[in-house]
Amino acid sequence: MSIQYLSDNEGQIVAVQVPIDEWRLIRSRHPDIESDMPVPDWQKQLVKERLEVIKNNPDSVHSIDGLLRELGDDKSQA
Repeated sequence: MSIQYLSDNEGQIVAVQVPIDEWRLIRSRHPDIESDMPVPDWQKQLVKERLEVIKNNPDSVHSIDGLLRELGDDKSQA
């Protein structure tokens, strides 16, 4: 299994990425896996607020490619 980990700025692992085929296999073996993971109301509200900001300010959204280019430029100047 090819699992990838996502870390924050302090190096703490904050997410795990599993290939979709592996995820489907896990779900087939454990069909109730997603039903046990409710999203807290505060997270739902935060997403709604962020979507509203994006809706009202579409120019504030930038592509991940642009961010990676910008980060690459910063590294080359360090």
